[in-house]
Amino acid sequence: MPRGKAPNGSGTIYQRKDGSWTAQYITGHDPGSGKRIRKTIYGKTEKEVVKKLRAAVAAIDSGQYSEPEKMPLSVWLDKWLLEFTGNVKEHTRATYETQVRVHIKPALGATALSELKPVDIQTFYNNLSKESKGTPALSTKTARNVYGVLHRALAQAVSIGSLRTNPCVGIVLTPTQYKFTDLSPLMDDEVGDFLDACRGNAYESLFFVDLYTGLRQSEIMGLTWGNIDFKIGTIYIDRQLIHEKKKGGIYKFAPPKNNRPRRITPAPSVMRMLKGIQQRQREDRVRAGAAWQNDMDLVFTDSFGKHYAHNTISHNFKKIVTSIGLPNCRFHDLRHSFAVLSIQAGIDVKTTQESLGHHTAEFTLDVYTHVSARMNREASQKMESMITEHA
Repeated sequence: MPRGKAPNGSGTIYQRKDGSWTAQYITGHDPGSGKRIRKTIYGKTEKEVVKKLRAAVAAIDSGQYSEPEKMPLSVWLDKWLLEFTGNVKEHTRATYETQVRVHIKPALGATALSELKPVDIQTFYNNLSKESKGTPALSTKTARNVYGVLHRALAQAVSIGSLRTNPCVGIVLTPTQYKFTDLSPLMDDEVGDFLDACRGNAYESLFFVDLYTGLRQSEIMGLTWGNIDFKIGTIYIDRQLIHEKKKGGIYKFAPPKNNRPRRITPAPSVMRMLKGIQQRQREDRVRAGAAWQNDMDLVFTDSFGKHYAHNTISHNFKKIVTSIGLPNCRFHDLRHSFAVLSIQAGIDVKTTQESLGHHTAEFTLDVYTHVSARMNREASQKMESMITEHA
């Protein structure tokens, strides 16, 4: 039987035939039809329904009302990717799509937004780092990245009013720990062995420049002559050459990682190597004639001016390091090798950090603390030798 209107006229409470109670209230008007939008509240007792109704009406009056979102998380993620990620780089967006498809949807996709609880998110995050049904565990860094995508998507839902609070808030994340044993930089005599094995390889000059600049693979592939200043001996890194992650995708320029351009000052030997590359490229251009196609003004190209491919570079690199007994070394380890060489050469951590494009010097120290410890031990042994000699 009807109990009547709520005091402010925004809701009506009823008792159902089964003894339960319900209330209806108006949240606004449909922008298309202009009709009132009515919502319903259910409860076991009149007191429960009255309390819920008052809370809803108060939220509407204060402009803070947010209807409990019943759509599944999977549906919201699709909407988020389609409508709210237009401001991120294509490469980043493709990564978001992969993480949503591979990790988030299978675990949480069927859960309604309004039913997601912090404990569900915590369990999801913890499970990412565990092997399950033959699926390998993710590294701490990758697990944090997956969680980050979910956090952004749910934060957007809160921002537009589809969620009252973000269930990701308060989640305990595992600290990212970079173990030197997970890296495979070239150490000591390995550097010389690597350079010797590179001789005659089509990518010899690219490997040399990368070893002594620490550029990321996409950065050295996207290096242009216009960004090299031979007069003052610097290189400006403000772009990278990436391959679109889609069928028929092309190679194109994109901003550097984290949109952080940087200027580096390589050793004079690197600048002389680049001068030699420039001269050889001019000769290649003359020989190629009309077939020349370096419209992007790239430093590293084949004899017809065409850019290199990521997998071709990696394949050639892998053959070289395998030939000298380092099969676990990856192209990215040239970047780590540069960092190790810089620290061993006594270059201060701040300068090394800026050359690598890391956010902070603390991050650089965290990654390469093993090298610093090793240098401290070597310094200790040298001091001991001096003490013994003069004893």
